[in-house]
Amino acid sequence: MLSQRQDAILREVVRIFTDTGQPVGSKTLMNELPFHVSSATIRNEMAMLEEVGYLEKTHLSSGRIPSAMGYRYYLDHLVQPTSVPQDIAQRIDDDFGKTYHQIDDIIEQSAKILSHLTSYTAITLGPESSSILLTGFRIVPLNPHQLMAIIVTSDNNVENNIYTIDDDFDTSLIEKIVNIVNDKLVGQPLPKVIQMLHNDVPAILSEYMYSSDGLLDMMDQLFKKAGAEKYYVDGQLNLLNYANNDDLSQVQSLFSIINQSTDLRKLIDPSISDDGIRVRLGSELGSDALKNYSIITANYDVGHHGKGVIALLGPTTMHYSQLIGLLGEFRVELAKRLIDYYSRYDDS
Repeated sequence: MLSQRQDAILREVVRIFTDTGQPVGSKTLMNELPFHVSSATIRNEMAMLEEVGYLEKTHLSSGRIPSAMGYRYYLDHLVQPTSVPQDIAQRIDDDFGKTYHQIDDIIEQSAKILSHLTSYTAITLGPESSSILLTGFRIVPLNPHQLMAIIVTSDNNVENNIYTIDDDFDTSLIEKIVNIVNDKLVGQPLPKVIQMLHNDVPAILSEYMYSSDGLLDMMDQLFKKAGAEKYYVDGQLNLLNYANNDDLSQVQSLFSIINQSTDLRKLIDPSISDDGIRVRLGSELGSDALKNYSIITANYDVGHHGKGVIALLGPTTMHYSQLIGLLGEFRVELAKRLIDYYSRYDDS
């Protein structure tokens, strides 16, 4: 652990460097510290902080900037989240203030609001689907060669897909199949629906049709789509403000991470059972493309409907105190909107 004076110096170096983007010298610090010490004393303390790896020089005659270790220490021990200003809180309330007909609309809107507020890349993961129930299933013939399959879930989400069928498909069986699926699967959680679709339903359908493989594949795709984790990303182009645009492969890697759900899941790491707010620096993200970035993640809780994650991806030099305070407030507001939405269907 550092001394109180070293803590104060490191905190101010982080703040000034974040505000200005310029290395910080002892004379600048002398005017900003909450106590009076000589420039020579500050230089000695900065040299000590550099020796232990918390500060570094960009070149010999410069001031100093925080190192990755310095940022880590700052985030673990020194950062002080700031309160959200009233005008920002009102803006969040106004931007959320409309009627939502599907849960995904709220999740998507939350990513847009966060990105517009911060000018960074915002990522929102919807609540886990394990508690969502299947409440309805229909197959609607569109023409002799196409069917539309429709499912409705307990969070009032509607999913549909259109499928092309073979000439020998017996459309007279559709109503019977729909009745079987509704009888066996409606009211079950989506993960169990998918399990039963593989284990129980094929045997039942085989009584009515020679081969149900195509139909089961059709339903399997649709139920998996409904039960899949919903990620929404907004402000992807903001990443280019901090990328090395001369390195095309790095830019491509950056956007690949954002656009691939498996990479995105690793990035926001929703498996971490931390109910607080977490910051990971570029050196901790496992990708060279992210070495100059950091991600701030926060869980939000909607009771028995599960938990989700909100995140901000931006440069290492983000204003952490402001953004941690913002995410803390924002996740409460998002959870409130989701609980209000769910309550309309929980009471029905």
